[in-house]
Amino acid sequence: PIIPPRKNARMRKGDVFVHRNAAIAACRRFGRKLWKSWSGYHRRSLVETKMNCIKRLGERVMSRMFERQVNELHIRVAILNRFTELGCPQTVAVA
Repeated sequence: PIIPPRKNARMRKGDVFVHRNAAIAACRRFGRKLWKSWSGYHRRSLVETKMNCIKRLGERVMSRMFERQVNELHIRVAILNRFTELGCPQTVAVA
């Protein structure tokens, strides 16, 4: 995965910068938004955000047995899903 280049990034010479230069060229040609979806960067960002949310419920797994660790993480994800559900607006068609 490539970190998106800065908006004022310039091309650099050398074999080390091949991927970076390709990212800069793609950003200039297609736009940053399209480049992010094309490169998969938006998925990485979503995963990092979700992992941050899970870590807020506890940094460590308390259980020692693997099966209990799995159950503990399932519970954390269920709590997170419930919080997300509570925060989503309920829309109703009026007509």
